[in-house]
Amino acid sequence: MDSILIKDTTREERERIVAESIGNIDGSCDGCSAGLIEMYQPYIDGVKEIREINMEFRAHYESGVDGPVKAECGYKR
Repeated sequence: MDSILIKDTTREERERIVAESIGNIDGSCDGCSAGLIEMYQPYIDGVKEIREINMEFRAHYESGVDGPVKAECGYKR
């Protein structure tokens, strides 16, 4: 399989892609894998591409600041 796009995969292939990407979902872990599986459920269901899901996830962590802001040094005359 060359493409992981929804149009190029079956539901079973998408389930396998997510399971293989996340790793050990049945073993002893810190409990985060269930949340990751839920996060990628729209991809498995054929609703959203992985790229869209990842972009939405990262968007929650944007600060709104475009770049670093330089503070005054205190020596301005």
